[in-house]
Amino acid sequence: MDTMRDRFAPVVTRLLDEDPRVAVVLAEIGADGFAEARRRHPDRVVNVGIREQLLVGAAAGMALTGLRPVAHTFASFLVERPFEQVKLDLGHQGAGAVLVSAAASFDWPAGGYTHMAPGDVALLDTLDGWTVHVPGHPDEAETLLRHAVAAGDDKVYVRLSTQSNARGLPVDGERFRTVREGRSGTVVAVGPTLDAVLDATEGLDVTVLYATTVRPFDAAGLRRATGTAGTDVVLVEPYLAGTSTAAANDALADVPHRVLGLGVGRAELRRYGRVDEHVAAHGLDVRSLRARIGGFTGAGRPAPAET
Repeated sequence: MDTMRDRFAPVVTRLLDEDPRVAVVLAEIGADGFAEARRRHPDRVVNVGIREQLLVGAAAGMALTGLRPVAHTFASFLVERPFEQVKLDLGHQGAGAVLVSAAASFDWPAGGYTHMAPGDVALLDTLDGWTVHVPGHPDEAETLLRHAVAAGDDKVYVRLSTQSNARGLPVDGERFRTVREGRSGTVVAVGPTLDAVLDATEGLDVTVLYATTVRPFDAAGLRRATGTAGTDVVLVEPYLAGTSTAAANDALADVPHRVLGLGVGRAELRRYGRVDEHVAAHGLDVRSLRARIGGFTGAGRPAPAET
């Protein structure tokens, strides 16, 4: 199966052909995938070299001229390194762009911590007005990329990963999707965590919501689910643990509730290892998720005997 990033260049190349507003800004990474597009659209496919701050600044400048720029590189180089430009050149200037990342939290462990970005979504949360898509499958990535480019002049972040669920689901770029219903808690699985969450909650009496768009947070969808499943909520996110706990708390502010945020821990793992080893170390493997979700919601405990 191809990866989300394999799907990215062909999809955006087609959008370049279809829409004269679309432009692509690269910083060396991913440039080979746009070689043919650059020959066809030399004025709208720009490689700024290894200059990530310029990557964002150039995209903002294009947006101010009426183009719809798509900027792409690894997450750590797209959100963290040029964060001042994201804040000022896009946010302060009121310019819209589509930022499309790769490498996610730890997709390339051999690259070390410079190539890992578990805090990218939390960092964007300090800014106003961002839409954040976290697809869990290449098909979903294609749909959400098209949503992002078509989203007027909005500021949109699309977080691509090599980690993927086995199959894609229909996504609309707005709402959470109910994939399992229960009565002893609600679990929100974000993007590529869905398969592990479904395996981990097999036989547990919990509702599972699938989230591929996490900002804006679907507060109404969470409230609907907790109406029947109860207000114990577990968030399973493929980035910094607890990133969305404040959003969940706000959604349920008028009812008693508990929220547990699971995701990538703050401690830096200095042994590069493999992706699956990082997943296990952060407690995002099936066994760990089952223990933590079942323990928090009580869904894994037998019902008390009647007397």
